[in-house]
Amino acid sequence: MNKLEHMKRGFNKRCPCCGLTPIFKSYVKTFNKCKCCGIKLSNYKSDDGPAYITIFIIGHILIPLILLTEKYFSPSLYLQMFVWPIITVFLSLWLLPRIKGAFIGVQIFLDDKSRKT
Repeated sequence: MNKLEHMKRGFNKRCPCCGLTPIFKSYVKTFNKCKCCGIKLSNYKSDDGPAYITIFIIGHILIPLILLTEKYFSPSLYLQMFVWPIITVFLSLWLLPRIKGAFIGVQIFLDDKSRKT
């Protein structure tokens, strides 16, 4: 199985190895091990990496939108102070566990690859 498949399964919040069971028991807290294939998910730590990538992606999505909105529509300051933070929070909450799952998928792929060589 290739790295992209592991990342895709992790992004979908499924076990990167088997793709059958969820990897999170709460928002971003992983199960100790997969109920189906038995891989020990607690061995794979993602720490701050997913948060940095989430901020990076959301910044690259929102900053151009904010600038284009300001240039072409010029909405009121109050509207912008209300809309953009809400979009930022919702995108962050949606994206963070998916990025963490993809991180774990890459770690599992790299660990499997190192064991085979």
